[in-house]
Amino acid sequence: MDKTIAVIGLGVFGRQVCEVLAAKGAQVIAIDNNLALVNRVKDIVSQAVLLDSTDEESLSEASLDTVDTAIVAIGDNIEASILTTALLKQLGVHHVIARAVTKIHYQVLKKIGADEIVNIEEDQGRRVALNLIAPSVMEKVQLSRDILLSEFYLPLVYAKTTLKEIDFEGKFGIRLVAVRRSLNQMDSEGLNIRKEILLLPENDDELLEGDVLILLGEEKKLELFQKSGS
Repeated sequence: MDKTIAVIGLGVFGRQVCEVLAAKGAQVIAIDNNLALVNRVKDIVSQAVLLDSTDEESLSEASLDTVDTAIVAIGDNIEASILTTALLKQLGVHHVIARAVTKIHYQVLKKIGADEIVNIEEDQGRRVALNLIAPSVMEKVQLSRDILLSEFYLPLVYAKTTLKEIDFEGKFGIRLVAVRRSLNQMDSEGLNIRKEILLLPENDDELLEGDVLILLGEEKKLELFQKSGS
């Protein structure tokens, strides 16, 4: 992976994100104003930096111009979270993900230009990191040491392609378990209703744009399928 990602705020959530990103091969710049927290991640990230992210001069000297995404993981200091997010956007960071802990916090982050806002606890930190690595992956469930059950958005290159043409098992060594598909229907009053159905498609059935694939297989083989659609 070639992405460079800055994680600002190294509490439980931020540290979890750092660990997953680093394990997936990202270049991670970890930032906090607490030396103990910086030291806890310095051996697993590319760069661990002790600085106050609310200080414009200090943050501007952190060389964040090469960062693809910055994650503001600060949760216990709303003022620091907001100011850091604003400074990152001011410094020209392309994509800023900020963590919100209250509804008002969320609204303020949105107004100051955060590109993405999450309001999640420790067990959700892993999902945010995985989404940066593989945006098409919705969820992963570890069934055994080697086997995963994963939900993928159908890559556009496979839209209107049959299962037989894709050949999940023959080409990729994975199995399609089911397909989740959203349908728009009219109710008795003429209002549009979005309905989700679960399909068990046959070999000659076509997959459609917007379908969610539920796939079973080894992680490397699932990633191979994902890359084939990029």
